[in-house]
Amino acid sequence: MYDTELYYYLLGLTDPWTIKDVQLDLKKQEVHVWVHHDQNILFPCPICQKPRSLYDHSEERVWRHLDSCQFMTYLHANPPRIKCAEHGVKQVQLPWAEDYARFTLLFERLAINVLQHTDISGACEILRVSWDEAWHILERAVHRGLLAKESEITRRIGVDEKSIGKGHTYFTLVNDLDKSTVEYIGDGRSKESINGYYDSLSEDQLNSIDAVAMDMWDAYYQSTIKHVPNAEEKIVFDRYHIMSHMNTAVDTVRKKENKMLEKSGLSTLKRTKYLWLYSKENLPDKHQSHFKKLMKINLKTGRAWSIKETLRRLWGYHRKGWAKRFFKWWYFWATHSRLPPVIKVAKMIKSHEDNVLTYFKNRITNAVSEGINSKIQTIKKMAYGFRNKEHFKTAIYFHCGGLNLYPTTHGIP
Repeated sequence: MYDTELYYYLLGLTDPWTIKDVQLDLKKQEVHVWVHHDQNILFPCPICQKPRSLYDHSEERVWRHLDSCQFMTYLHANPPRIKCAEHGVKQVQLPWAEDYARFTLLFERLAINVLQHTDISGACEILRVSWDEAWHILERAVHRGLLAKESEITRRIGVDEKSIGKGHTYFTLVNDLDKSTVEYIGDGRSKESINGYYDSLSEDQLNSIDAVAMDMWDAYYQSTIKHVPNAEEKIVFDRYHIMSHMNTAVDTVRKKENKMLEKSGLSTLKRTKYLWLYSKENLPDKHQSHFKKLMKINLKTGRAWSIKETLRRLWGYHRKGWAKRFFKWWYFWATHSRLPPVIKVAKMIKSHEDNVLTYFKNRITNAVSEGINSKIQTIKKMAYGFRNKEHFKTAIYFHCGGLNLYPTTHGIP
């Protein structure tokens, strides 16, 4: 098989395209392939698809293709242009690359696979491209995926915030809890941050939302109440965030009690911060003995921990009525504990009791959102932080958006 015939098949070319020449540069370890087309060919207009005669050619362009063994391979061509009676002079659609791309479709597919498993710097080393070139491929993939995304009904969503830097800078994330994908990213954590998501939905899509998991942030609550029909019955204040508030209360009690003990020359609570943040079943075996000794001492921190751990039982009930009775009992205990941080959190939960107990109708949590947040944090670390917020959004959509990122090549969807 001649080299021209080989590259004809490797590039997936069809009529009227043929290989004109193939040259090997041993010194640079490069293969250069020139492509041209038969004469007197009608090309379809890229807009209306009507066949049009050749008008002229653009200047020669070069595209990076998949390597030929260890040799970097480049495709050369003068893109033909047609003159359409309706749309004027247009460059024809090339079968090996998308408009304005510097890489062939096959190379982009490979690059996307690599970028999904490593950071930009690692992809650059593997693919032998610059940082800007790798990022351009990633950016194009996200743009392509967002354009191709069909308008779907998302029935169960999670609304969460993600800290993206110093100075209380946040993103608002709306996640599909069934698909574990990020559906929307808004700047900040205000009502406007989530309004953009709801405003993008049709009336049918809003009516089809069955449940919304969120923390007790009022901006998210008010926006959801405004936009989602019967939202009062659909909003579930997430147990993860409720227990996070309780953990904070326990730690506040510990800090104050530790200071009092140290004044008396005791180091009972020194270096025990993380012991009290564990749930009972997750406490590591190596800490079990020490923790049991601490619990035998009449510590305020121990009481706060017990109140916190007991609250976990709320979500184990199968019926709302029993859960409501349990919460009434727990609330009395918490508010009579003489532990101000615990009392404060208990009253906050009580003020949102209705949307805590909607869990027993909708049975959702923001666990999926927390998992996505962890993945986003990994993305952030891999990139050593993002100074450009829009770049960070693009990376989140690339890794967490559930998008079809690939261009169509050789009949592969």
